[in-house]
Amino acid sequence: MTAIADPKAPRTRSNGPGRRATRTNAEAAAWMFMRVSGITLVVLLAVHLTSNLIVPEQGVRSLDFAFVAGKWSSFGWQLWDLAILWLAMIHGGNGLRTIINDYAHNNVVRLWCKVLVAVAFGAVVLLGTLVIFTFDPCPAINGVVRPGSPSFCFAH
Repeated sequence: MTAIADPKAPRTRSNGPGRRATRTNAEAAAWMFMRVSGITLVVLLAVHLTSNLIVPEQGVRSLDFAFVAGKWSSFGWQLWDLAILWLAMIHGGNGLRTIINDYAHNNVVRLWCKVLVAVAFGAVVLLGTLVIFTFDPCPAINGVVRPGSPSFCFAH
């Protein structure tokens, strides 16, 4: 019969292969972060969805390139969407880290899974942040607005 380790016991070599004892409150902080960030994300997303789907007169039909361009012309909305991006990615990355710690029993597999999560996290956060802050709805080439650009690009 297989012995089941005490889930409340500190993690040591006897609790599993390569498991080290944790002496900090990092896991408690991560646990608390997940609760706080989850509630914060619900509020951020509720305001985001309300302002995009309920407040506009046409609902989801009003969502188009011009709507996003107009929204991101405001620094406040850029920060709001950036907060959603970063918080959701940190929340999801921390959740994946917890799942990896729970189910990956091989140290090498655990390490590579965490590396992949970190690389994906970094790529999405970097590219998302760049898109939010460098978005130009009216790209001009040699001072001429590209044909096919939204109509507000041609208003002077």
